[in-house]
Amino acid sequence: MESSVLRKADRRGLAAEAADRIRDAIFAGAFAPGSPLREVDLAADLGVSRGSVREGLGLLEREGLIRTAWHRGTRVIDIAPVDIEEVYSLRAALDRLASLTAHRNAGDQQLADLDRLVTDMEAALDRGAGGAELVALDMAFHSAVYTAAGNTRLTTAWHAIRSQVHLFQLRRVELALDHYRKRVVAEHRQLAELIRDGEPATLAQAAESHVHSARRGLLADLPLPEGEL
Repeated sequence: MESSVLRKADRRGLAAEAADRIRDAIFAGAFAPGSPLREVDLAADLGVSRGSVREGLGLLEREGLIRTAWHRGTRVIDIAPVDIEEVYSLRAALDRLASLTAHRNAGDQQLADLDRLVTDMEAALDRGAGGAELVALDMAFHSAVYTAAGNTRLTTAWHAIRSQVHLFQLRRVELALDHYRKRVVAEHRQLAELIRDGEPATLAQAAESHVHSARRGLLADLPLPEGEL
């Protein structure tokens, strides 16, 4: 592994710092789905102790972004159809509830934040931003919906799958960036408008449809395993 893959941790010995750096590297594509993560290499690249890396990996495992298995070590999660079905089905239920709760609870500033993020998406498209930047804005928008909902336990449930969703969305744009670019602004603008003053039933349907559309697209474009070709 090249030393340039990971940035040095700013504060030595912090597990959260190590987790942040490793997560960023996974999202940047330095570690593909299914790739091994070796404590000794990560500690050397980050400039922290193996203990800090081990604790950081524990944080990422709780996020569902990595898995540790006997005889296989620690690896980035795979992106298989069963994983897609599980994560996006759970996300659809959570996003529906978050959107409806935000519709009831959001204040003017929180609604403005959603509008601003849609504007940022549009500006990113206009300047030809890549998929990673668009997905980051996409994730920021949905995190803002959960913030606007104001339900701590709902937000905790979102945080439990957010990193997995982020990784899956990156895979989605890798496989079909043009399709994603055509839909990302319109779908999020619709959600922002419905959260502001839409009918709850229409909002609930739009929130779920937004997620299931992503699920179907990723499943359709995902290459088959070599044995199934």
